[in-house]
Amino acid sequence: MNENVQTGKEEQNWAMYCHLAALIGFIIPLGNVLGPLVVWLMKKDTMPQVDVHGKEALNFQITVLLALIVCAVLTVVLIGFLLLPVVGVGALVLTIMAAIKVSNGQLDYRYPIALRLIK
Repeated sequence: MNENVQTGKEEQNWAMYCHLAALIGFIIPLGNVLGPLVVWLMKKDTMPQVDVHGKEALNFQITVLLALIVCAVLTVVLIGFLLLPVVGVGALVLTIMAAIKVSNGQLDYRYPIALRLIK
């Protein structure tokens, strides 16, 4: 029985890593999408929770990427300069919140704003 608890905790940790991997985007361009993608592809077949959270993290990070592209285009009319930090801080806060909630055992967590592109 102890083995199942450990396996469950390991799966929960990998689900959390799906969300935290997006923070690589602060160092590597497009890392916010590539980080969760790599974790999801590595573990999705063996850990069902990682499959669920990998898709959730990817959907959110793709949404963030699209929002950043729109903000970049809007810099032409100056409003983009105001929106870029809002999107960046919002993405950071929501990513950390997701990781904390999954770490605390809330395995049904969904981002409040995300396009559901990967099902």
